[in-house]
Amino acid sequence: MPYSHAPQPTAPAPAAGGADIRLVVTDMDGTLLDDDKRTPDGLREVLALLRERGVLFSPASGRQYATLAREFAEVADGMVFIAENGTYVVRDGEELSSDPLDPAVVVRVVDAVRRLAAGGADVGAVVCGKRSAYVERADGAFLAEVGRYYLRHRVVEDVAAVEDDIIKVALFDFGSATETTAPALAPFTDTHQVVVSGEHWVDVMNRTANKGVALRRLQDELGITPAQTVVFGDYLNDLEMLDAADWSFAMANAHPEVVRRARHLAPPTTTTGCCAPWSGFSTCR
Repeated sequence: MPYSHAPQPTAPAPAAGGADIRLVVTDMDGTLLDDDKRTPDGLREVLALLRERGVLFSPASGRQYATLAREFAEVADGMVFIAENGTYVVRDGEELSSDPLDPAVVVRVVDAVRRLAAGGADVGAVVCGKRSAYVERADGAFLAEVGRYYLRHRVVEDVAAVEDDIIKVALFDFGSATETTAPALAPFTDTHQVVVSGEHWVDVMNRTANKGVALRRLQDELGITPAQTVVFGDYLNDLEMLDAADWSFAMANAHPEVVRRARHLAPPTTTTGCCAPWSGFSTCR
């Protein structure tokens, strides 16, 4: 996942006092956001405190860059967005890295989803480009789910024929992504990543792309070590980035594999939101 020639970020200064934390990375859905997709009260004040202490904050999500940028519009200056599960990384509107799919693979994945839908599965494809996301399904229920994560999306006649750099194909299944969609995409697992990123979502990406790869690239560019990095996550698409941080936290209500892989445990998002790394980790395992 090579970096572009865009201006590169500079390393922040060490945090004052306590552990030398320089980078805080958090997943969004199920981690920073509560069940109603709201950020915790006081988050803006916390982000200001992190900035004051020279700690870089980075959202890392399966969500689209435009969606993340809107969420943090008031405080986005200098923030690094690890979007689309690590396939697209942006700072101050400049691309830092991306990992586009081969167009032929996009066609094959879309065809597989069409066959799945023709067989009765309530599923639809979201073809994720750098400029926009593209869908063929135009029913209100499907578009409502797409709109949660993809601020910029368009209904087109053929999602496999759009002119854009496609960085991911996401599949939304109104049933169980694990039981229906993921098995149907098994033929792609020999050459690509097929990642269950939520109860209803499956993502198809290049093998070279995930949140962890993007985070390690960022750490290298900034001169930040895993010991200086805090990561929060809750689902299977967070595993690799948890491995990239000594201070790795699973939410208490996270997927069991995430809880097993993380070094620490944070309170569940349904009650108190993301564990506060600046609090001395007193509430965490």
